[in-house]
Amino acid sequence: MDKYGHQDEMDNGWHMDQAVAEQMLPDVAFYRTLIVNVIFIGAEDAREWVLVDCGIGHYAKRIIEAAQKRYGSRPPQAIILTHGHFDHVGSAKKLADHWNVPIYIHPKEMEYVTGKRDYPVGDATVGGGLFSILSPFFPTDPVDLSQYIYPLPEDGSIPFLEGWRTIHTPGHTPGHVALFREEDRTLISGDAFITVKQESSMAVFIQHQHVHGPPAYFTHNWEAAEKSVKKLAALQPRVAITGHGLPMEGELLADQLDHLAENFKELAVPKHKNKLH
Repeated sequence: MDKYGHQDEMDNGWHMDQAVAEQMLPDVAFYRTLIVNVIFIGAEDAREWVLVDCGIGHYAKRIIEAAQKRYGSRPPQAIILTHGHFDHVGSAKKLADHWNVPIYIHPKEMEYVTGKRDYPVGDATVGGGLFSILSPFFPTDPVDLSQYIYPLPEDGSIPFLEGWRTIHTPGHTPGHVALFREEDRTLISGDAFITVKQESSMAVFIQHQHVHGPPAYFTHNWEAAEKSVKKLAALQPRVAITGHGLPMEGELLADQLDHLAENFKELAVPKHKNKLH
């Protein structure tokens, strides 16, 4: 049993045949862990690959199963975290234990994943959906990944991922990062922007595809969040895989991301928070 009272046996009871990553590009695939995506970087059967984010708790065995179907028994070279919220690090400890691999995160997130500092409690007054209402009950206390965690390089390079770079995108969290590959303008945005209205349980269930700002209930610096979205829009990504929602590409992505960047305060910032900026 873990710190939240969950039973380890939950992993064992889930059906592994559904644990299959969906390929977006020849060397990029994603797997949805209930409400959040994890990303596999590395072509199928590649000898070297990297995992981005670790999903919610109790999905470790399913993530491992999806990885084995794609890469066989080869472990990733590393795990990269876009940030340390519970739904992105929930299975990190079990995955690192299983594979014995390093985990990298932005230096400004280190205290949240080494047991030193809590994230702010979720804000039930924003978003207007069930997940917003429930957000004060979501875990915010720090996990402790001290055994495996390392800071990402400050120059934007990413260990084991040649051709990719991190982009510091604070706002949702202080050390949030996105990953970008210039060659084909592929973006892994984490929660800097997403493609589903995460505050609404119905939208999450249906997975209606539309570019949205970061999950409002866990975003506490809207001014920084706006600057981060503008920074990512300026990259003109061709493909975006987000922390929540389905991947988007092409003109639909470009039009909606530009629209969000140009109208961020009206579209993303809760009205009563807008008065503060």
